[in-house]
Amino acid sequence: MSSNHIFNYHKLFKLENGKKVRGLQIAYHTYGKLNADKSNVIWACHALTANADVLDWWKGLFGENSLFNPEEHFIICANVLGSHYGTTNPLSTNPVTGLPYYLSFPEFGIRDIVKAHQLLADDLGIRKLKVLIGGSLGGQQAMEWAVSNPDFTENLILIATNAFHSPWGIAFNESQRLAITTDRTFYAQSPNGGLKGLKAARSIALLSYRTYDAYVATQVESVNEKTDGFRASSYQNYQGEKLCKRFNAYSYWYLTKAMDSHNVGRGRKSVAEALQQIKADTLVIGIPNDLLFPLCEQEYLANHIPHAKFQKLLSAYGHDGFLIETDELTNIIGNFLKENAKNKIVKLHKTA
Repeated sequence: MSSNHIFNYHKLFKLENGKKVRGLQIAYHTYGKLNADKSNVIWACHALTANADVLDWWKGLFGENSLFNPEEHFIICANVLGSHYGTTNPLSTNPVTGLPYYLSFPEFGIRDIVKAHQLLADDLGIRKLKVLIGGSLGGQQAMEWAVSNPDFTENLILIATNAFHSPWGIAFNESQRLAITTDRTFYAQSPNGGLKGLKAARSIALLSYRTYDAYVATQVESVNEKTDGFRASSYQNYQGEKLCKRFNAYSYWYLTKAMDSHNVGRGRKSVAEALQQIKADTLVIGIPNDLLFPLCEQEYLANHIPHAKFQKLLSAYGHDGFLIETDELTNIIGNFLKENAKNKIVKLHKTA
């Protein structure tokens, strides 16, 4: 059973930077049924340009006959603040002016996304998550949520993510924003503004999501005579155009800024101390050839989150492997959850 929903927050939504959003709306999907004691909730946090339909973009891990299936679990995925898949974003109408926000939309961060989703969880009467899972920007959300509300999550799964966004990651995002701003239409107050720049930005991003080996495996030429019109060139153009058909430059701009702002240590004693606040049983998964979120970032998480487990996910695709290698993720995550459940039963017997 799958349903699309809209949650409307009727109070002013105050952002971390002190600015306010009026008329906050959050689009979200649910799948399956909530059991009597509300103990079967799986909450998936999506990445940069994804939407709330997790069964669509994380097939193989979520869906019928998958590890996270609607027959057994109540699955929730909510569209993030700033994304145009139904949640308040730069193309939304500003209730004060009656016009779309565009570049007057207030900047926001990962903590604001998490705060909005906590409001949604409260509205649904959910007091505990069985599993909170996310990769990349989704992992940043899940981590921040587990730090800011330590008692809310039983099992935390962090994939290809970090405790604070790195200078390397910020540099990639800034390069993409520079590409967007070379397109003068970005300042034209139009829903289609900045699309040529967005196409270039996506091409830059793709280089950080994939690897040398992945391009060799899929884009190598079959002949030696070519001097132009290469497969790799066509692929970059295709991927840029594909994103432009389903996304907008303004949401992309703001969401990359939100990713840059991610730092669990901000306003707390330190990054390490913040990670120590996490009470959930945590599994950290890293991809050895991930260029954007190198393995050292996941090793840092596993070393500082109390009793965290760490696993490597092997993939030829680099960062994008977390969306592609669903069979291996099923094995890794499934074994982790089974082991946790077994350990809890043993503890109960010991205390009985």
